[in-house]
Amino acid sequence: MGLRGRFPLGIQNCTSLTGLNLSNNQLQGPIPLNISKIVPFVTSLDLSSNNFSGEIPSNIANCSYLNFLKLDHNRLTGHIPEKIGWLPKIKSFSVSDNLLSGPVPNFVNVTVLADSYVNNVGLCGGPLEIRCRVHRPRKFDYSFKSGFAIGYVVFGVSVAAVHMSYCVPWFSVGKRNKMITVAAMVMLIIRRRKNKKVDADQLSGGSTVDFLLQTQISSSEKYVTRMNFRDLSTATENFSQQNIIGVGQMGTMYKAALPNGWSIAVKRLFNPQHSDLEEQFTSELNTLGRLRHQNLLTLLGFCIEPKEKLLVYKYISNGSLFDWLHSTDDKKRILEWPLRVKIAVGVARGLAWLHHGCCNFWVAHLNISSKIILLDQNFEPKLSNFGKAMHINPQEINSSRSFSMDIEFLEQCFLKEDVFNFGILLLELITGKNATSLKNSDDGSLDKWISDVSSSSFCMYDAIDKLVIGQGHDGEIFEFFRVAYKCVVGLPEKRPNMLDVYNAARIIGERYYVADNSEISEQAEIKC
Repeated sequence: MGLRGRFPLGIQNCTSLTGLNLSNNQLQGPIPLNISKIVPFVTSLDLSSNNFSGEIPSNIANCSYLNFLKLDHNRLTGHIPEKIGWLPKIKSFSVSDNLLSGPVPNFVNVTVLADSYVNNVGLCGGPLEIRCRVHRPRKFDYSFKSGFAIGYVVFGVSVAAVHMSYCVPWFSVGKRNKMITVAAMVMLIIRRRKNKKVDADQLSGGSTVDFLLQTQISSSEKYVTRMNFRDLSTATENFSQQNIIGVGQMGTMYKAALPNGWSIAVKRLFNPQHSDLEEQFTSELNTLGRLRHQNLLTLLGFCIEPKEKLLVYKYISNGSLFDWLHSTDDKKRILEWPLRVKIAVGVARGLAWLHHGCCNFWVAHLNISSKIILLDQNFEPKLSNFGKAMHINPQEINSSRSFSMDIEFLEQCFLKEDVFNFGILLLELITGKNATSLKNSDDGSLDKWISDVSSSSFCMYDAIDKLVIGQGHDGEIFEFFRVAYKCVVGLPEKRPNMLDVYNAARIIGERYYVADNSEISEQAEIKC
């Protein structure tokens, strides 16, 4: 049929529909989370041979009339919902040629053969030859010891945080009057705390942090597939230098090819035993392993061996935004203003969801820059590198009167740091200048530089990237500049939140980019 775009939601108006065949098209994006409400009486659903991505929604198990379900030849990721096996009338099921992982469902009323699962990343169990790992509980009590350790660390940090937020909100150091934020001080306290060992008889011979990291890694296996090192080594041709696509702070990224032809990216840590890298590994695993959103990089799996730690991602073909903005002019010219708007809106949407739509907790990224923004084949941005991310649960904080002021403190210290860094990213898209040069102007004052640029139209035109100015978009560029200015003001409490920033960016960019108008809280899945 040659259909393009996303799943056609207008089908829900066909209230008596019992069969839907959308196979062999070019449809993309996620399968709707409320699929059972869109086609409640469907008996045959064929979405095969498209480019659908994301996870199979668990809601599909509510299509109780389903006889035939074909999802093969797509780019679906994550686990197959166990409840699909409970469909009372299912006769045929196929998910071959995807990027799925984890255990296959146990079907109650039908026998599903191994051919229905071939060419996926890491499926196991059922009719497949690969057995699923059995996770045995540790011999000691997780709940008491991990709770004790967490409480001990959080109590010390919280007391210090409250004290500093009222007594010493800023320190001035150095020749250029640079500021060290309270957030930086709290993070320093946490890192110093992590380096202190406790007695051997407290936590079975390990440090508090080692215990917590191992506990988090074990719990992550519920969400992300643990993969075989030999298979990943084969896929990367024994980690050949020719397959290197990037080198970051944590490790080296390799492009790898699966037997079914799909490409994946494998990050191999430099020194897996280093405490800081292990912490970042666990943070990345715990965040991207649990969260799925169109503007977050998809984590497919991980591997841990005595001397190796690897993370496996969906391959993003267009690389980083930094490389596009700061390479040759020929490559930079491709990033015309409408594309830059699409990227800005996508990043803002992802951050707004992390801050305001994530289950019952917030996620502060704390490392936003053009280097960690990856662009897919359609230039849809994907946030990556969650090694420094922080999870904040306001409900737990609210439950204690002693720390009732911490929510505002944590928001200003951590969430508003993301807002600041997004403002820098927006200025980078507008001016084409490196973020480092924007943060470090001649007199050390970003506020003064923006004020000087805004003082006259001549200065404004001079500051904007010559490849986008004067192309009929100047009015919108100036509006985005004002949004960026609000994000980078010196006092965190004066900055807007990311939901307000996203809405402002979306409205300004509506001329060029059709945004997803669904609610932030409905655009993704969280594995709580």
